[in-house]
Amino acid sequence: MASVECCVPAPPAHHTSGGVVETWGAISVYINSPTPAPSKAVILVTDVMGWEAPLLRKLADKIASAGYLVVVPDYFHGDSFVLIEGASLLDRLQEWLPKHPPTPEPIEESKQIIEVLKEKGVQSVGVGGFCWGAKVAVVLAKEGDIQAAVLLHPSFLTSEDIKEVKVPIAILGAEIDQFSPPAVIKSFEEILISKSEVPHFVKVFPGVSHGWTVRYELNDEKAVAEAEEAHSDLLEWFGKYL
Repeated sequence: MASVECCVPAPPAHHTSGGVVETWGAISVYINSPTPAPSKAVILVTDVMGWEAPLLRKLADKIASAGYLVVVPDYFHGDSFVLIEGASLLDRLQEWLPKHPPTPEPIEESKQIIEVLKEKGVQSVGVGGFCWGAKVAVVLAKEGDIQAAVLLHPSFLTSEDIKEVKVPIAILGAEIDQFSPPAVIKSFEEILISKSEVPHFVKVFPGVSHGWTVRYELNDEKAVAEAEEAHSDLLEWFGKYL
């Protein structure tokens, strides 16, 4: 079920991007690479706000500075979620979401992006999925198309998804989250504990709300610190398994 949590606009923010926009096949991508031919890449699968969100691109540039080729695809093809004047958040989401389900098209687009990365010499790929994007990340993790995944305030996931994961996976959840409340995150952890062959890391951040990793107030030191803690966890996971 849709929830307004996933479409509450972020506080105003600005970031001067360090990457470039390219077209790979039929999809536009924001990319940032610290070296001409990195061997490791990270694909960031956005929430409904899309690939141009300033704080998402800021995180992409941060990951690139750690030595990864980072790709942020425009899975919505220019139609990221935007609130229309006079419409409620929930009504607008329920209108928009059926046009942009996280499967199957984004899965196929992701696989095409992975092929392009391989052509560029990339040997290992991690995926970070935010809210809507967590479904894309976990399907790729189920099918073994990637080497590691991080899910951040995930949505649209089922226990069956988690049961089928084949690669190291981290799940970062919020204490205040209607989509994936702590009890749901805990149930995912219990499944992963039973899968001893799959490394996992599960963490619920106290006092934060859905979307805290990419929708924080830049002037709020506490909110920035909470987001950066999650970013550090993401980087540590990819550093360990890519």
